[in-house]
Amino acid sequence: MSANILKRNHVNVLGKGNQALIFAHGFGSNQSAWRHIVPAFESNYRIVLFDHVGAGKSDVSAYNPHRYNSLSGYAQDLLELCAELKLTGSVLVCHSISAMIGLLAAIIEPHRFSRLIMIGASPRYLNDTGYIGGFEQSDLDAFYAAMSANYNAWVCGFAPLVVGNPEQPELAIEFARSLQDMRPDIASVLARIIFQSDFRNDLPRLTVPALIVQSSHDKAVPPEVGRYLAAKIPNNQFVNINARGHVPHLSAPDEVIKIIRAYLAP
Repeated sequence: MSANILKRNHVNVLGKGNQALIFAHGFGSNQSAWRHIVPAFESNYRIVLFDHVGAGKSDVSAYNPHRYNSLSGYAQDLLELCAELKLTGSVLVCHSISAMIGLLAAIIEPHRFSRLIMIGASPRYLNDTGYIGGFEQSDLDAFYAAMSANYNAWVCGFAPLVVGNPEQPELAIEFARSLQDMRPDIASVLARIIFQSDFRNDLPRLTVPALIVQSSHDKAVPPEVGRYLAAKIPNNQFVNINARGHVPHLSAPDEVIKIIRAYLAP
């Protein structure tokens, strides 16, 4: 494995088995978010964990505003990681915006992946004619202004809203801490890239089979988005999981494990 890629994305490989299970975290999070899920699979799979550049323990000095001015740069990182580890036919478990990063990577090099498991995915967050994404542009403009004005204050308001599950306040606290660990300038740029993106036209280009996991109550990704993905991705299974909030792998890990196991069963 190339030392620079290992360092850049803080890659960790564990587990046993011939097939790799790659876990890709969402915005504001890091690989530790998968800690409840990984133990259920490491006896049968080669587990690959990593942090996107700018998140977790990634090498922040590797951040290049030109490379990371779109999700394509993050998709290229994922493909370089796969090439270094000589991974083909892997299962990519991706949360939130990593689902679109995985989509781009799988379109470019489909042989790297045998299946994509998309948790809380959205191809577009903005409402449009005939499409419900969940947000108006005025909502997002206020969101960006709050990030710029006082990043820490924005985090404290954003984290509980996205995570939900107020009876588990430790989840919002954890998410807030991982957001606060990000450089505010990187987080602000990435937030704009994510919330202004539109990958709807790319969905039909995916040839890799996909599992779409939609939380029943997710303020970031309304149920209409999950149904839209299921209607546009050619070879998919759609599951509406009985979980609230945008991080079911943290708030309802047993449900997520059960769904992944059922999908991967021979």
